[in-house]
Amino acid sequence: MSGPEKLPISTPHCTVEQDGHVVIVTLNRPEAKNALSSDMLVGMADAWAYISETTEVRVGILTGAGGDFCAGADLKAMGTPSADPRVQQRAGEIPNFHWKGLLREAVPTKPIICAIEGYAVAGGTELLIGTDLRIVAQSATLGLFEAKRGLFPMGGSAIRLPRQIGYAAAMDILLTARSVSPDEALAMGLINKVVPDGEALKAARELADQIAECGPLAVQAILRTYRETAHLPEKEALEVSDGIGWPVIGSEDAKEGSRAFREKRPARYEGR
Repeated sequence: MSGPEKLPISTPHCTVEQDGHVVIVTLNRPEAKNALSSDMLVGMADAWAYISETTEVRVGILTGAGGDFCAGADLKAMGTPSADPRVQQRAGEIPNFHWKGLLREAVPTKPIICAIEGYAVAGGTELLIGTDLRIVAQSATLGLFEAKRGLFPMGGSAIRLPRQIGYAAAMDILLTARSVSPDEALAMGLINKVVPDGEALKAARELADQIAECGPLAVQAILRTYRETAHLPEKEALEVSDGIGWPVIGSEDAKEGSRAFREKRPARYEGR
């Protein structure tokens, strides 16, 4: 594939492009700082399903257009059907498309990298928490503002955030509903890297390409193992890990990885 190709699952508020093994999902409502709409959520739900189901796709990137990531929920827009008839139809066909779009349900089987510029607050931070790797520009603003507005973080952050960064840090963010700087988020372990403004997507793509060079069966198995064992005792977790890991060890990809190492060349993985 030569250059990004816009996929037909794109919607007016959510552009989905594929470039080789990487799919880039762009929240595309810049006039509203990419606040969430039903159109956007349908587009994301379809994008996550496409990433999971398409063998040649190895990693996804989620970003925002116009210098912002996502300013949270636009309750009016989320309750208003899309003006696009195809998107209206898909909204009726995808059960719980809101939760799927927000990465609360049907989490992709491939890694998702978040590339953030500008505002990523409320639902924007909830989306970040649902991704696997997070690249954030220096001047970005993060935060879960729901409590300040008398609302509740329905994307799952009251559960996920304490598990990801620890109880004390998570309660600080959730209960004060304050803004969080990228440097503070990095120190908490909430994000992976802080980059200069305007370079989040570039850095995310570099990371995506590194992941795409790895064996796709191995990458997916690592994600699956974590998700299926996160709250199991170690003995039970190791049994699950063995059940997932041994088939990878015996795969054609594993044989190709060994051959490539011996022959001092890049591996050519086929996901089998």
